[in-house]
Amino acid sequence: MPHLNLVKSLTATFTNVHRISRFHHATAAVGCRSKTQSGERLTDPFKLGWRDLKGLYEDIRKELLISPAELKEMSEYYFDGKGKAFRPIIVVLMARACNSHHDDSRDVRASQRSVALIAEMIHTASLVHDDVIDDASSRRGKHTVNKIWGEKKAVLAGDLILSAASMALARIGNTTVISILTQVIEDLVRGEFLQLGSKESENERFAHYLEKTFKKTASLIANSCKAVSVLGCPDPVVHEIAYQYGKNVGIAFQLIDDVLDFTSCSYKMGKPTSADLKLGLATGPVLFACQQFPEMNALIMRRFSLPGDVDRARQYVLQSDGVQQTTYLAQRYCQEAIREISKLRPSPERDALIQLSETVLTRDK
Repeated sequence: MPHLNLVKSLTATFTNVHRISRFHHATAAVGCRSKTQSGERLTDPFKLGWRDLKGLYEDIRKELLISPAELKEMSEYYFDGKGKAFRPIIVVLMARACNSHHDDSRDVRASQRSVALIAEMIHTASLVHDDVIDDASSRRGKHTVNKIWGEKKAVLAGDLILSAASMALARIGNTTVISILTQVIEDLVRGEFLQLGSKESENERFAHYLEKTFKKTASLIANSCKAVSVLGCPDPVVHEIAYQYGKNVGIAFQLIDDVLDFTSCSYKMGKPTSADLKLGLATGPVLFACQQFPEMNALIMRRFSLPGDVDRARQYVLQSDGVQQTTYLAQRYCQEAIREISKLRPSPERDALIQLSETVLTRDK
């Protein structure tokens, strides 16, 4: 079938990745105590990662010690401890895994922990700005900054979070790390511009979608992982392993996020579902569904702007195997992430990163 061939062509660049019909790996389900590849027992990756992230949000709020009071309240609004902290967790686990690989030191350095804070700050600033662009009314189950304080003030709050992250980055004092993480901000802007455009050719459309997905979501994870590897190990091979792991997990994370926009409920997601269609965006499930229902091309090109377009597109997706094919593609990216991280020496943190790859595929919000 053409849509299946498209998946295969998109993943053909992966090397030494076995063909799979379902995702299998010999690690236990998250939340269960089990033997890891390195033979040690551990709980789930989030519990392991939080050892180094105690006081995460308090420390971020300290970076935002500003006046006037209203701007401070806006900037701190999402740092309420209710987020998943997915990115900081990956960062500190990668730091420990790379340190262990290099010299058996499993402690996270202060500079590496700072990267975890900076990653969360950059991510949150991008959410504030995205909500302004999308005119979003809810995020993480509560009103957005722009709905409470207005768009102009929300833009300034996002800018302020970015400036605080930049100051924290400068204090690390490593020019290579500064260069790596400033690339993330450029990618976020370029990714947003990509999202504002569209392509007529179906193959160009999918490549455009994956490039946008990398720049808006995966670049932050990939470059944050690379940054902590640079701070903990001088080997460029390890830097590339960390980057490739973060890139592949990041793309898979967004692919599943796009699936959940069709399969999850608003209550679980903390934001409205079918949100991407309402914004005129054709994500993975839509693009795969278009292979089976070519009449969707017209809807995609007009960005679902006519009355009834959103409902029609949603029905086409649910009648197709677009959700399954997008999930399959996410599995391939996770498989590649595991292949990369498995090149590091065994450690509980390396195994936790393998488990984390699997939780990306099984999350429901």
